[in-house]
Amino acid sequence: MTGRQKLLLVMVAVLLVAGFVGALGLGHAGRGDPADPGAPGWLGRLGGNGATVDPATVRADCDRTGDVLSFVGGCALRVDDPGGLRTLVLRSGAAFAVTAPAPGDADLTIRDDVTPADGGDAVATIAVDRATEVGLGCPGGVSCTVTIATS
Repeated sequence: MTGRQKLLLVMVAVLLVAGFVGALGLGHAGRGDPADPGAPGWLGRLGGNGATVDPATVRADCDRTGDVLSFVGGCALRVDDPGGLRTLVLRSGAAFAVTAPAPGDADLTIRDDVTPADGGDAVATIAVDRATEVGLGCPGGVSCTVTIATS
């Protein structure tokens, strides 16, 4: 091994140790804030919106105008196979419920009641890695309007 290779190897090792120590030291205790994704969210924004499901690949058994779904009670969405892991983003000004299978080989169905954030929309993000069916519901059987979003 040449002197340059040894120096490069030492520099890489120092950077790895510094990154590890920085990650430990810059962290904070507690459960975190789901509204603030931190560094992973920042890194995800660098990649753009390429990881979201194309709304054109989503079919619905309820009224649909463009990317806006309107229904009372419930609505079933069918997402075509995205060809890899993507995120289906659903937004609404009011609370709604979502039911979807977990990605991968897990035999698990996830259910979540999504509520609006402070002054914002209720946002559900669902991981999709194959053709899938997602169920939507309105609490109390009222009318819901949900948008299939790209971010």
